[in-house]
Amino acid sequence: DQAKTSTAPLPPTTSNQFKSNESKSPSEFLKGVLGRSVVVKLNSGVDYRGVLACLDGYMNIAMEQTEEYVQGQLRAKYGDCFIRGNNVLYISTAKRR
Repeated sequence: DQAKTSTAPLPPTTSNQFKSNESKSPSEFLKGVLGRSVVVKLNSGVDYRGVLACLDGYMNIAMEQTEEYVQGQLRAKYGDCFIRGNNVLYISTAKRR
């Protein structure tokens, strides 16, 4: 299996799988947004917006400069925020304001 050159475990791909620059695997997306502004939506419907500091394979998340939004309204601001992965519905890049 020396033909595999990737250092990170990624799903197998075909040469035509990623036709545009916008199509990325979830792993590639997450690596690309580290250190950038993101929105983390929880199963409860609460949004956390801030800078993605790190995450692990269980989707446990550490964020910086975090703001908590409930029903679209700012509720709290935190310096650092830690979110347990089983509460995460999705992570998306933050819209530019």
